[in-house]
Amino acid sequence: MLELNELQEKLLNNFQKQFPILPKPYANIADRLGITEAEVLKILGELQTNGVISRIGPVFQPHSLGVSTLAAMAIPESNLEKIASYISSLQEVNHNYEREHNFNLWFVITTTTEENLQAILTKIEQHTEFKVLSLPMLVGYHIDLGFKLDY
Repeated sequence: MLELNELQEKLLNNFQKQFPILPKPYANIADRLGITEAEVLKILGELQTNGVISRIGPVFQPHSLGVSTLAAMAIPESNLEKIASYISSLQEVNHNYEREHNFNLWFVITTTTEENLQAILTKIEQHTEFKVLSLPMLVGYHIDLGFKLDY
C-alpha cells in the first residue's frame, strides 16, 4: 500500500463529496489547496497509476439515469485477471472487484435500457464463455462511499 503524504490525503479527503461543479473544477480545487491545477491533475494521475483511486466521477442514484445491475461470475483463478481486465474495459461497467467466494468477480453495469443491459450481459458471456449472474436491485439502500483518511 502506498503511503500518502499530507497533500494527497487532503485532496482525497476534502473532495470526495461536494466536488465543484464548475467549468474548471480542478482549478478550483487547486486554489483551495494552494497549488496549481497541473499539480492537482498530476497527483490524481499518480494516485490512479498506483491503484489508490480507480476513477473520479459521479455516483448516481440507481435507476435515475437508465438501468443497472450487480453482476457476478465464477471465474477460474487462471482466467481471472484476463476476464477482469476485459470487464473493466467495458464503458458500461463502473466498478469491478474480486471477492473470496465461488462467485469471485463482481461488477456493476449501468446503461440506458433493459434491452441494452441484456445485450451487454450476453456479450460478456459470449466473449468470456462464462455465465453471468445478474442481481438487479429490488430495494435501495443508501451507503455512503466516502471515507476519512487520517493524516
